[in-house]
Amino acid sequence: MKISALTRSVVKPNHAIIAPDGYINSNVPGWTGCTVNVIINEQMGARLCQTLITLTEAGRLVGETQAAQIFFYVVQGQCRVAVGGETRELSAGQFVYIPIGQAYEFSQPEAGTQLLTFHKVYEPLAGHATPGILFGEKDDRKAPVYMNDEALRIQELLPNELAFDMAVNIFTYDIGGHLPMVETHIMEHGLLYLQGQAIYMLDQQWYPVKKGDSIWMAPYCQQWATAMGQEKSVYIYYKNVNRFPTVV
Repeated sequence: MKISALTRSVVKPNHAIIAPDGYINSNVPGWTGCTVNVIINEQMGARLCQTLITLTEAGRLVGETQAAQIFFYVVQGQCRVAVGGETRELSAGQFVYIPIGQAYEFSQPEAGTQLLTFHKVYEPLAGHATPGILFGEKDDRKAPVYMNDEALRIQELLPNELAFDMAVNIFTYDIGGHLPMVETHIMEHGLLYLQGQAIYMLDQQWYPVKKGDSIWMAPYCQQWATAMGQEKSVYIYYKNVNRFPTVV
């Protein structure tokens, strides 16, 4: 018998591991025919929101970005998206970035389609136009080696341009791959494991993680990771970038 009082999920003041076994569904206006799991948001101290949406055949997401931009990534399945006067089919590994002030509609999904979202309040930068709508996809050919280590590769999904105040990357660790240092930095992270297993160190605490797990890291939460098991470890992650480090 499964013991219902056990979980790998942990929520601390500056980091969290959220495993799927503890999901509770939320209702989001305009998002119907689906389950919505809010993984990360402001109420835990974050300055981003991360959700995971699982669609039925009747699933439909209708909305309009206001203060926050949204990055949608197809984790599995396929669906149709209409945004900015354009309609496209999206399948697993593809994404659409929707800037502020844009209406969108996701429809005609394959049952079981999962969408990952990252939301961030957009911070305009004088002299730079608000980014436009952007489509793209996971492509290992566009993932250069990270820090001269052949076991590590990062694909940047959003342009590294000052107009963007958020980045979304896919980090691939080959078997035995690990970060070359314990990172301590100003950027905040939200991430979802797409493949494999790993050991993650957060604020001197050690956690086993695997496909389907999410992690929140607050600014200056120390972090280190290594792949574990017999396959690659792959995750998609968000970070805030390209803005002044102080509001003073």
